[in-house]
Amino acid sequence: MSAIATRSDCQPSAGVGNSSRRVFAPNHRWKVLGIGVAANAGFSATFSGIPATAVVMRQGYHLDNVSLGLALGLLGLGVALSELPWGVLTDRWGDRRVLLTGLGATAAWLFLMAMLVVPTKTVIPGVTLLSASLLVAGLLGGSVNGSSGRAIMGWFGEGERGFAMSIRQTAVPLGGGLGALVLPSLAVALGFTAVFGLLAAVSALSAYFAWRWLHEPPAESRGDTAKTTSGPAPLRNIEVWRISIAIGLLCFPQVAVLTFASVFLHDFAGMGTWVTSASLAAVQTGAMVMRVWSGRFTDRYGNRRPFLKFCSASSALAFLVLCLLVIGAAAVPALMPLLPLLVVVAGISVSAWHGVAYTELATLAGAGHVGTALSLANSFVFIGFCLVPIAIPWLLVFFAWPGVWLAAAVCAAIAWPIFLRPA
Repeated sequence: MSAIATRSDCQPSAGVGNSSRRVFAPNHRWKVLGIGVAANAGFSATFSGIPATAVVMRQGYHLDNVSLGLALGLLGLGVALSELPWGVLTDRWGDRRVLLTGLGATAAWLFLMAMLVVPTKTVIPGVTLLSASLLVAGLLGGSVNGSSGRAIMGWFGEGERGFAMSIRQTAVPLGGGLGALVLPSLAVALGFTAVFGLLAAVSALSAYFAWRWLHEPPAESRGDTAKTTSGPAPLRNIEVWRISIAIGLLCFPQVAVLTFASVFLHDFAGMGTWVTSASLAAVQTGAMVMRVWSGRFTDRYGNRRPFLKFCSASSALAFLVLCLLVIGAAAVPALMPLLPLLVVVAGISVSAWHGVAYTELATLAGAGHVGTALSLANSFVFIGFCLVPIAIPWLLVFFAWPGVWLAAAVCAAIAWPIFLRPA
């Protein structure tokens, strides 16, 4: 059951300031969900929106593909390294403190980047400074996932958690789609000072919402949470590790789309900025719709594992078809206009499952360990955000674009048997 009480808003009881004595409106859990959406959308606009500016970044910072991949990869590495520590801290310290600390620090760092790590007419920051700056942004932004997920799992009951977590996960394509739609054009028109400054403002606004409305659920809800904590701790639970690894594997092809689809459509298919931005925005919009639908669908039918298996298989097939179409388009240029469409189909297919997978993972771990379990999974996710941008330029050297999309199909196919139910 959700944590509710009788007053119209979150206020402390007479003479008491701690959250265990607060009373909340019946709909306060939706405010908590809104905070989770805002926080995840803000950071998604950073880690998905910055790669969408890859073509402009390559030109503005005078990078080759290898240097570009390194810079974008270190953004993912920062999140991968910090996710688990942030998650453990969330379970011990509380989601409010962690989310406020992480969002505030992320906003401050992005503001510094807007002032100091942007190309000008006289100074071009080197790849080392750019990469290190993106690494720190990732380290700070890793606070968002586990803390917002723990808050939502605490405020929503079992019958609503899949839907609520899926809505939260729509923030990732929502923020990424807006970032892909806005940031490349903003970078062209106003430069990276505007890009990093806008992202800093979004993180600061999310921090304000968290400060205003995010609190621990009432004591009776925390008691229910404690009762649902069972089995070994997440780091000693083999099923938690299995699902986390499968989540990471399925994110590898998704990261390939987010980080290098714009380069692929520009360099190979000859598409302009508008087409590449619109294609990535369409991927994120479609993923957002599918995540909400899949959360409600699996809550109703209790079929999370079969749905995750289906997503793995359909993603593998979509990227295999994309690989074959690239080979065909090289021989028959008339096929080139189909490439943006198939990028969108493959991108949506490999992005539709997140809310369902995270809900399944949190349920396996027990609600008292949600922060740690979700952060473990996101560590694997952002290992992908680190390795994939670094690997793609080398795949291009040896196997060209068909090799990139074939590797994406293989990763999705490997995830399929991991989602089988344990005996």
